[in-house]
Amino acid sequence: MIEEHAIVTSCHNSQATLEIERRTACGLCGQKRGCGNATWGKLLGHKSQPLKAENVINASVGDSVVVGIDEHAMLNSVFLLYIVPLLGLLVGAVLADVFFKNEFLVILSAATGLILGFVWVKGHLVGRDGAGKSADNKYQAVILRHADDTVDDENVTANARTIQYERDKFQTKRGE
Repeated sequence: MIEEHAIVTSCHNSQATLEIERRTACGLCGQKRGCGNATWGKLLGHKSQPLKAENVINASVGDSVVVGIDEHAMLNSVFLLYIVPLLGLLVGAVLADVFFKNEFLVILSAATGLILGFVWVKGHLVGRDGAGKSADNKYQAVILRHADDTVDDENVTANARTIQYERDKFQTKRGE
């Protein structure tokens, strides 16, 4: 499960609208110098998109929660989002080259194949039924727990024992 922290902005039935808490790897965002991400953010505006998630823990507005999505569903989505449009582009370009031998038509056909690939992926992943709900719940994000919930103490204790064992083993090999 891929997890991320979010804040609940609204709730409706068993669905919650979330705003993902932005995090950066380097912590330089907002400063005048750094990697340039802050400059792009000022130009383009780092706006967060609302995310709908299944509210299985009955979180209320303003709660800080941990939201998750299945890794396999995410990897499948990423695969479809990159590979299918690329294949559409290649098939469109090759077919136009074989039949027309005109560069402009090859470029136009490649662009058409790319766009059709994106349209097919969107229709496949969104897969709306008549009520506007997702036909496949494996792509639906789920609120897992409140962000301030503590981690299972048994897992922490087991990890601490494993780390201590590895340290002892390393020190024994070094002769300390």
